[in-house]
Parts: sequence; structure tokens; C-alpha cells
Amino acid sequence: MHPVGTLISKDMPTKLDSKIINLISQDIPLVKNPFKVLALKLGIKENVLLKRIKAYKRKGLMRKFCASLNHKKIGFNSNAMVVWNIPDKLINSAGKLMSLYPQISHCYQRRKAPGWDYNLYTMIHGKTKNECLAVIKDISGKTGFKNYKVLFSSKEYKKTPVKFA
Repeated sequence: MHPVGTLISKDMPTKLDSKIINLISQDIPLVKNPFKVLALKLGIKENVLLKRIKAYKRKGLMRKFCASLNHKKIGFNSNAMVVWNIPDKLINSAGKLMSLYPQISHCYQRRKAPGWDYNLYTMIHGKTKNECLAVIKDISGKTGFKNYKVLFSSKEYKKTPVKFA
């Protein structure tokens, strides 16, 4: 067993770190003490597992730990990737504002590319395409950003957590 003090270096995670990262990237058991169950699977104590997870967060290796719902199972059947052309000096404030919308699950910046003037991307979920379009219209109205494209999902090919070797 690795002591907590030998946590992941920036270059190479230990075998235990890799196992922990893989395990917590998957579905967490719906039981009273899920971390105790996970620790048992790893052959370590629950407090060791929790200390390591907190260390990943503290060191900036893990940004957040959260629940993720299957949006289709709860009725959100429309997804729209919206690409926005935002002036560089306004990109941070625009991103912060857009990320506040509960219908937006992803909001991130990318560099503009030759022939592609879009630098802010949002993933919007709604029960219908019209719900997604209403959110886009609201964002555009509040921000004044009119240069955007809407790309609706037509088929989902993969939706699985990343596994680290």
C-alpha cells in the first residue's frame, strides 16, 4: 500500500493513483458509504482513499467531483453545440455569463482557426429543439452577441467515462 505522502507526481501517477482515478471516473455505487465500498475494491482504507482524492483536488489534478445525470433518461432529448464569435477582450466575461445557465453543461474557449471565426463553445440541453433555441436567443439578447452557429446533435456514438491506464 502506498502512503498518502507519495501522491501523484506531475509526471507519473503511481499504480494506486491510476486505479483510484479509474474507479472514481466510473459510476459511484448508490449506497450509504460509497467511498468505503470503493476503498474495499482497492484494498485500502476509506480514509486513505478520501485523503488521496482531496490531495488530487488540492494539487489541481482534479477540478471537481460531481454527479452526472443521464439527461436523455430524464427527458432532455435535444442537445445543441453553439459556437460563438466573441471579441477576445470579452471572452472571459461572456464565458462566465454563459456558464451560469443551468441548461449549459459545457462552456469552453478555443482559438479561432483560418476560416472558422468561433472561439466560445457551449453545449445546451433541452427537452426540445425549441427549448434550446430559446436559451440561445436569451443569451444572444442579454449579451448582444449575434454571430453564432447552432449544431444540433443527430446521433450519440459514445458516452462513456475516460479510463486511464
